[in-house]
Parts: sequence; structure tokens; C-alpha cells
Amino acid sequence: MFNLITIGDIVIDTHVKIDDASIECDLSHISCKLCLNYAAKIPITDSFQSLGGNAANVAVGASKLGLKTAILSSIGKDSNGKTILQELKKLKINTGFVTEYANVKTRYAVILNFKSERTILSFHQKRNYVMPKKMPASNWIYYTSLSEGFENLQDKLVEFLNNHPTARLAFNPGSFQIKNNLKKVKEILPKTDLLFVNLEEAEKISGTTLKKEKAEASLIKKLLATGAKEIVITNAERGAWAGNKEKIWHLDSYQVKVIAKTGAGDSFSAGYLSARFYGRDISEALKWGMANSSSVIGQVGAQKGLLNKNGIKKMTEKFSAIKPIELV
Repeated sequence: MFNLITIGDIVIDTHVKIDDASIECDLSHISCKLCLNYAAKIPITDSFQSLGGNAANVAVGASKLGLKTAILSSIGKDSNGKTILQELKKLKINTGFVTEYANVKTRYAVILNFKSERTILSFHQKRNYVMPKKMPASNWIYYTSLSEGFENLQDKLVEFLNNHPTARLAFNPGSFQIKNNLKKVKEILPKTDLLFVNLEEAEKISGTTLKKEKAEASLIKKLLATGAKEIVITNAERGAWAGNKEKIWHLDSYQVKVIAKTGAGDSFSAGYLSARFYGRDISEALKWGMANSSSVIGQVGAQKGLLNKNGIKKMTEKFSAIKPIELV
């Protein structure tokens, strides 16, 4: 039996650090663009490749916190696919449910790091996602970013949850799923025990905005109305909110030096979900998520800064003055 099975695309990330660029924003500074000189040779200051993708990042993060973890995904029979399998095995993630296909490319992304922010160029391709005929028992399923063709896999996942009522579902919908089939995303929310979203995703799924609702706690109530039992909303420097029908909590961000934000959301999810697995309450889970995320954004790459239990303890003690606040 597994403690956690993550479901989602695995990606090879190529990180590129640049300092010869500019940013153009609208008057409100809500919409900004990264600008590079057209048809020019742009110098870079660093570059490296790493294992990535929401499902892989959460699997590795949870494994580091002691959970027995597997990943269900689809990759190509190419050099990137081989690299992914090698890396996951090194990290002690079970790869028995990773399907290889000769007619598709393994997903990859180019991540442009500039002034502590990242712009991601992401490759998607339609895939034939397959659920194993005998899906193993697991305490938690973490369902996240998939490409075109995710609908059939989601239907199979619902069947599995119907047949295994003790398995709990955490859901972090990807940008492709929300953009291309929001209706399908909403279908699985009544089966969702724990929904992870950032502010933009929360607004799209709920059909409203923070400006209209006035507070993140109101967005959580809107999302609870979709049938999801527990909601987590992250909002960058403003911190994170989490709650259910009984209580809603807010935790301010820890003040750490930000090197790169890649993997911030995934590391938060890994910390929060692991805390819930170990029986911690929502307020304590927020601290685990914030600690893990704060460590990851202090380095370049989505997995370098991931913490173990001792690391979580040290980070939360360091920022013990920042405490979760009960809102409702």
C-alpha cells in the first residue's frame, strides 16, 4: 500500500537564468510582459536541466517527508523519458505506473528566470493516459497537471474513488485543464477532499474575483460550494489561506530571500498534504507548506530546497513569530 500516488505529467525542465531583458507592465502592474530584443543573441548567466512537473515535484517532496510514494504518468520512449525514470528511481519514487509510448515526446519546458520570477515555455502533446487495471491501494491520490486527453483518465479516477471510499483525493488542476476544459475540472470537485489552487486558479474555477469578493476567505467559501471539502489558496507574498466549512485560516509568507519561484506551489502542496497525512490540523499544515515553499524559493529549481521533517521543524521554529490566524 502507498501513502501517496501522484497523477500528472512529468517534465524535463531546462532552467535558463537571464539578466539582459526588460519588463513592461500596464498601469495597474497586474499584467506584465517579459521583453527580449527580437532577432538578437541574448546572453545567459546560467543553465541546467532538472526533473519537473507538478506530479513529480509533489511526489519527491512528500517522499522526502517520509511518505511511501508512487507516480502515475505517461512519457515518451526517448532520451528525456529515460532520464526521468532514472531520476525518479534515484529519488525512491515508484515508477511502476509510468507508461512509455514510442509515438509521443516526453514533455519538456524552458524556464526563463529573471529578477526572481519565472516565465515558462511549456510543451504539451495529446496523450493516451492509462489507469492500471489494478490500481494499488493508497491513502491519498494527488491529481494534477495533464495534457490533452486527460478526460478519460479522470473518468477512470472517479471510478477508482467510487470503489475505494477510503482513498482521499487532493486536486491541483493544471493550466491546460482549466483553460481547455473547465467543465471537466469542475466535475471532479465533489470527489475532492483537498483542493490546491493559486489565486488566479481560484478565480477561474469559482467564476468570481478577489476584487469582487473582497477577501480570499470569501473565495474559499465559493470553492467549498463546488463540493470540495477543504480548500487551500496560495497568493505569493500575501501568504496562504486554507479552510473547510468549519474554519478558515490565513498564514503570512515567511520573509526569505527569493532566488527563483519555480516549484513554490508544488513544495507548498507537498508540505501541506504531508502534514495532513500525519494528522496535523489545518493551521499546522499551513506552516508545513509555507516552510517547504520558503526553502525552495531560496534556490533555483523546483526540488533542490525540499525539506525533510527536521528541516520543516527548523524553518517553522525560525519563523515562529508568524502564526496562522483564524478568520472564520
